[in-house]
Amino acid sequence: MEQRQRTALITGGATGIGFATAQRLARDGAAVVIMGPHPDQGQAAEARLRAEGLTAYFVVGDVTQAAQVERCFAAADRLTGGVDILVNNAAIYAFTPFPATDHAAWHRVFDVIVDGAFHCARAAARRMIERGSGGHIVNISSINAHRGLIDSSAYNAAKGALDQLTRCLALDLAPHNIRVNGVAPGFIDTAMAITDGVNELETEEFQAIYIRQRKIPLQRPGQAHEVAAVVAFLVSSDAAYITGATIPVDGGLSVTF
Repeated sequence: MEQRQRTALITGGATGIGFATAQRLARDGAAVVIMGPHPDQGQAAEARLRAEGLTAYFVVGDVTQAAQVERCFAAADRLTGGVDILVNNAAIYAFTPFPATDHAAWHRVFDVIVDGAFHCARAAARRMIERGSGGHIVNISSINAHRGLIDSSAYNAAKGALDQLTRCLALDLAPHNIRVNGVAPGFIDTAMAITDGVNELETEEFQAIYIRQRKIPLQRPGQAHEVAAVVAFLVSSDAAYITGATIPVDGGLSVTF
């Protein structure tokens, strides 16, 4: 019997690390389903992948809404036969001094990063368990889950919670042959590095501290495809004995903390 093509659903998969992951997994032979709230970005990402001859679909949905998540997974079921790999990549960033942080803004960050991962992981796990064929969940965390960073309490705390979710899901889902791991990027050259039109990776402060003073031992920011490569490893048979781990992809930055 011919083996079914694996399917990967990537939240926030239209841009940055998410798109690089979709591209890498599709090039490795998976059908990819990009989930996101912005049809223009999603459809453009789908078109780019299809132009390479890859199998790709975009489904519009907000990870903070359980009903929309369920609808997107149902669409993936119809389009591809079911999700074998989930990459929880959707995130938003709030750069605000803590005393000025609005609770609604704080909650919105947690809604996307933590609740979004919960909704998607639950939808994926239920289907994987029902099929009985195992699967993979990869949560895109951040090295900021483990270091203090000024004016970033909501984002950092949410990523810390995501790391704990990775560990707990790994325990709960291991009996079903579902491996759950995380990837923790450092400074990656994507649109998220740009705030108010300024790319922090190009500022004198970043260059002085992280590059010339070697706070990043490899003396450069990372690229999205380098994060995607670690995701591809974690969902491959080469990582068959790895679960509950969160792997830093940060040029060595975390060992200088």
